[in-house]
Amino acid sequence: MERKQIFFTGPGKAELINVDLPEIKSDEVLTKMEYTVVSGGTEYAFLMGLSNTAGKFPVSLGYCGVGIAVEVGKDVKNIVPGDRVLVYHGCHSDYNIRRESEITKVENDDVSSLEAAFVIIASMGLGGVRKLELELGESAMVMGQGLLGIFATQFCRLSGANPVVVADLNEERRKLALKLGADYAFNPKDEDFVEKVKTVTKGRGVNGCVEVTGVSAAMKQSLECASWQGRISLLGCTRVSDCAVDYYRQVHRPGVKIIGAHNFVRPKFESYPHHWTHHDDCRAILDMISSKRVQVMPIISRVCKPEECPQVYKELAENNATFPLGTVFDWRD
Repeated sequence: MERKQIFFTGPGKAELINVDLPEIKSDEVLTKMEYTVVSGGTEYAFLMGLSNTAGKFPVSLGYCGVGIAVEVGKDVKNIVPGDRVLVYHGCHSDYNIRRESEITKVENDDVSSLEAAFVIIASMGLGGVRKLELELGESAMVMGQGLLGIFATQFCRLSGANPVVVADLNEERRKLALKLGADYAFNPKDEDFVEKVKTVTKGRGVNGCVEVTGVSAAMKQSLECASWQGRISLLGCTRVSDCAVDYYRQVHRPGVKIIGAHNFVRPKFESYPHHWTHHDDCRAILDMISSKRVQVMPIISRVCKPEECPQVYKELAENNATFPLGTVFDWRD
């Protein structure tokens, strides 16, 4: 049996290729995909072979998607054929095979598959917010309003942060953030950016900041905006560090905490305060979408056919800053 799969075959180049589908193992689930979501930041880095990526081609990404389980291995306990499931660490393909540990059942019938396709990415945003340990009434800022950032903004609001400040170079993304829970949205290239953030936080700076861009200049600005004993969670992958930081004045002396928030740094089996498992966060987000506390549909920019992947990734390679925010591949027949 073959599957159709998107590969990055060279810097800035993507192709849809037919490849053999292996037999499933005893602990694996075969899923017929409905939708997969393009994670612009991560996929841009691998598409262009940037530092701290594999740097080799071909490579296939697409860690966030939803589909229907069609076959399960003999040791799979909680998934049966016909279940609608989230697929973590799969690829952009019409079929995915993953271990049961990377499969989450979608139990919310009122959540559409198009909405559910974003839940894994949303869980990463939630993980970054949880690690800030925000208290009701503290200020929060999200640096970057890509997919992870726009969800982090909603979770900051739901966590009781006041005000919620966002920063992004893209005006349309700033406008969307204001609709989805931000109180203020600033362009980080403005010369008085730090002054603006300090003004709306009454001179104190932000108590908690989620840095999503992975750009070292944004990390430096986050430190400049941080309050006394503020916290910064590093959700974005800073693959190139090219800005000097005064660690004494910006970290040590004010007691600022810098927290690694990569999605791999999660408890594997049991959640505890501010540190939830991947599955628990996904289930919580599905419930929040169901109860209308979290919005997905305003984030979706376009739904593409897999055959359009060369043009889609050409756009990402040429200007990732203006790449349509919620880009989805539709794998349904």
